[in-house]
Amino acid sequence: MIIISPSELRSEQKKYLDMAETEDVAVKRGSKLIHLVVRERTITDEDLKRGISTEELIRRVHQRIDAFPDQ
Repeated sequence: MIIISPSELRSEQKKYLDMAETEDVAVKRGSKLIHLVVRERTITDEDLKRGISTEELIRRVHQRIDAFPDQ
């Protein structure tokens, strides 16, 4: 297992993401280890049906903002 710091991940992101495809890579954050997990998965039509468009996302965000009481 390779253990790296968050700053190392940021500076060498491609290297460690590629490495995670073949070996265990973990980021040490405080006392926790956060493991990089690679899954072989293709986006399906069903995934796309469950997703929302940019316009829908913006509409939902605006609804929530409008619901905040004036302060």
